[in-house]
Amino acid sequence: MKKLLGCVGKYKLPAFLSPLFITCEVILEIFIPLLMANIIDVGIKQNMGVLHIAKVGGLMVVMSIFSMLFGILSGRYASVAATGFAKNIRKKLFDKIQDFSFANVDKFSTGSLVTRLTTDVTFVQHAFMMSIRMMVRSPVMLVSAAVVAFSINARLARVLLFAVPVLAISLVLISSNAFPRFKQMFKKYDKMNSSVQENLVAIRVVKAYDRGEYEDEKFAEAAEKVCNAQRRAEKLLILNMPIMQLVMAVCSIIVLWSGGNLVSVGGMETGELISFMSYISQTLTSLMGLSMCFVSIVMSRASIARICEVLDEEIDIKNNPEGKKEVTNGEIVFDKVSFSYGKGASSEALRDISFKINPGETIGILGGTGSGKTSLVQLIPRLYDVTGGSVSVGGCDVREYNLRTLRDSVAMVLQNNVLFSGTILENLRWGNETASEEEIEKACRFAAAHQFITSFPDGYNTVLGQSGVNLSGGQKQRVCIARALLKNPKIIILDDSTSAVDTATDKMIREAFRKELPGVTKLIIAQRVSSVSDADRIIVLDDGKVNAIGTHEELAASNEIYREICESQQKVVE
Repeated sequence: MKKLLGCVGKYKLPAFLSPLFITCEVILEIFIPLLMANIIDVGIKQNMGVLHIAKVGGLMVVMSIFSMLFGILSGRYASVAATGFAKNIRKKLFDKIQDFSFANVDKFSTGSLVTRLTTDVTFVQHAFMMSIRMMVRSPVMLVSAAVVAFSINARLARVLLFAVPVLAISLVLISSNAFPRFKQMFKKYDKMNSSVQENLVAIRVVKAYDRGEYEDEKFAEAAEKVCNAQRRAEKLLILNMPIMQLVMAVCSIIVLWSGGNLVSVGGMETGELISFMSYISQTLTSLMGLSMCFVSIVMSRASIARICEVLDEEIDIKNNPEGKKEVTNGEIVFDKVSFSYGKGASSEALRDISFKINPGETIGILGGTGSGKTSLVQLIPRLYDVTGGSVSVGGCDVREYNLRTLRDSVAMVLQNNVLFSGTILENLRWGNETASEEEIEKACRFAAAHQFITSFPDGYNTVLGQSGVNLSGGQKQRVCIARALLKNPKIIILDDSTSAVDTATDKMIREAFRKELPGVTKLIIAQRVSSVSDADRIIVLDDGKVNAIGTHEELAASNEIYREICESQQKVVE
């Protein structure tokens, strides 16, 4: 929890006022049983009259009202502090995740990160609220009530010396055994959330293949595992309340039996016994409150550890604020580059890659599935870092650039065409939020997107559903290309980004790139030979290595892999 306390931030005052008001509430509650004893032993037994009883009773009412007000204020400020604390934790977590490299993201599943941002933070929020309220109220009440009880009758109050050790030992045993069970429970939560996320993202595939029943069974199994894990963890915690109630019942019986005998022989006043019972009850109730706090802390302990795993994760790719702030041109040099996913990976995705791309060149990249095409281009904007060798852009190692400068100079259209909820215009402005209407229209014309966008009734203000579901695959690709063009990059990378458009549109986009973007270095990953045949050079990858580099004519004449690709596609056309 110490690592997270900095997230209290501007909510320090409510976090301070809550325990202050709860302390005031406890102090007033402590005096009320004494006043009640005074009414019985002095006002009634000694016949002090109705006026005395009314005065003392009125004082009790006033103290009760103020105690209630202090309790309300404490609860309000505790809620403000806890919700603000949770908000700041979520913001800190989200900011950290935004700084993650792809390698960092790969380490945590999406479902796990969602659970940490939601369920885990909620547990910590509840524990924080308990800490600034019950963890203050219970000890203050426990000590105050016990002191007054001992002052009334020290011999009778010794019953507390039996209750406290029993409860303390049971709490320690329960919490130490429950913690590992809650860790397992959260792992099951992660798997269930991952299952839900995967199902919702691929819901169209699920329906297309009529796999709804299978997904239902898979989710039911995941939910059952969460249920069993939660039941296993909480069946230990539920022992806390019966043990507490048993101890309270035993203590009450002892006090009533012994106190009744003392009253009968004149060793104790009736009002004293009643107030003593109140203080014993307050003491034991405080112990119960403490036990509830410990239960909450045990449940949140696993959540805190999981949150700290994200916050303590070492960023794989760190920005250099003092790095180079200008990319002079689109030259790209790979020098003996090797790369693998994850530390200690058994096999490398890329091995001994070396080539040079001149500014303004159009480079095609071909290769079979798993040959390393996407891995190769992701090294250019430092979405991943090389594990050996170096990648240079504009004559400078990419690791020497300010990260924002580098990525602003490299526009990349990924394999997955991701669009966000909102209008087409809002999605396009991701490329350049200050772009004028003319610049936006120009980019869309280059990407062959302007015509279909203007065919919609609302044009550029057409609202897209989640992930752009109301656009076809080819339309989404063209919007993504236009968005990338708005960055005015030195380098543009199309990672199989025209696979869903027809060949005529593909050709139109390539011609626009060649005529309108002569100074921009263009890397085109494609499955169709026709998409790269007019490139200045083509890089053929095979099993993570450069197999050949050359023009379409050169490779068709001399490279077996390229020739096989051409022949296979020619047969498909025929």
